[in-house]
Amino acid sequence: MFKTVLFPIDHSREAREAADVVVDIVQKYGSRLVVLSVVEKSTTDAQGEDVMSSADTVAQLLENAKSLFSAQGIAAETIEREGKPAFTICDVADEIGANLIIMGCRGLGLTEEGSQDSVTNRVINLSPCPVLIVP
Repeated sequence: MFKTVLFPIDHSREAREAADVVVDIVQKYGSRLVVLSVVEKSTTDAQGEDVMSSADTVAQLLENAKSLFSAQGIAAETIEREGKPAFTICDVADEIGANLIIMGCRGLGLTEEGSQDSVTNRVINLSPCPVLIVP
């Protein structure tokens, strides 16, 4: 059913929590797992520090994810790309023929503008395949 699963990750707690769901689905369906991280230029956190703009940081994040899945007996492929996260996630899903995207959900804020601008919302609207959002 889910031959290829795409798991986009960043440094968020939500991405780490979604990893448990990824393990369950990949093991249950014997899926190919592709872990993606997107390097985005000029992304800063609340303290003004670069979060996902360092290629070295992203490479380490992907290596840690690969080790985490390997410990569960899952061979994960990793992809690092540069660009706008939502568009890049959907492009990669299309390129690899993903049957499912699994991603963590961040709080969408209290305003309509906040929910319209979220990466999660954009992926849901642009994805070429089903998207499973883990709260």
